[in-house]
Amino acid sequence: MTYPVSFEFFPPHEPEQQARLLEVAQRLQALAPDYVSVTFGAGGSTRQRTRDTVLDLLDQTGLKAAPHISCMAEDQAGIIELLSTYRDHGVDRLVVLRGDRPSGGGRGVFSYAVDLVRFIRTHFGDAFHLEVACYPEHHPESDSPASDLAHFKTKVDAGADGAITQYFFNADAYFRFVEEAQGLGVDVPIVPGIMPITNYSRLARFSNTCGAEIPMWLAKRLSAWEANGDTESLKAFGHEVVANLCERLIKGGAPALHFYTLNQAKPTLALCESLGITPASG
Repeated sequence: MTYPVSFEFFPPHEPEQQARLLEVAQRLQALAPDYVSVTFGAGGSTRQRTRDTVLDLLDQTGLKAAPHISCMAEDQAGIIELLSTYRDHGVDRLVVLRGDRPSGGGRGVFSYAVDLVRFIRTHFGDAFHLEVACYPEHHPESDSPASDLAHFKTKVDAGADGAITQYFFNADAYFRFVEEAQGLGVDVPIVPGIMPITNYSRLARFSNTCGAEIPMWLAKRLSAWEANGDTESLKAFGHEVVANLCERLIKGGAPALHFYTLNQAKPTLALCESLGITPASG
């Protein structure tokens, strides 16, 4: 079957890593993704590498690349210059985030993503399709699920065209979030973020930072296999869990799937194969 997918990459540190990423992107290109996104480090720490990675992907793969744009460690002139560069190179989609604050504190010229959305719309009109983030399981810094949902709505009202969720392993949380958002009048696509499971320690570290819940039944099995060095069982079970999650999301009407690839092709390709999402030439 054909089904809309997109993939997230992070900007590599070294030239050899950049070459490997281009190979990964070319392998995933066979699935004809709507776009690929490129992350932006805490405090704007990867600003130049994000830009270079986006331009390399455009030049060497032909994929539509959507850079993450963060409020952190930027001034307004720098944002305008960066977005002008992207626009001039044919970029027409952005992922707009508050961004992770740098260690030791600090903040950018904007406090919240909604302010950056408004700024982009003011200076660039409809030049860009704007994706924003949302959190089916509650943003870790939000006061309550209700306030979290209200903040999401303000981003849509400010001009966001769509949203990508933080990854999750509880489909009910996603469906409930979508239902409640629609109840507030949010009518943009809310695309679930999908995290392949290949390493428990890394997943636990990510989840602790972003507030994504790893259910106990899942954590116990993954941690036991990792402790015993049984990576094959861990990966096989992780694949099964995420594939089943994706199947339920597709059947439940999710508009697309956005895969957090961690710059690896194999886990995402395997999931798409299990789901019957075939390459464009298939």
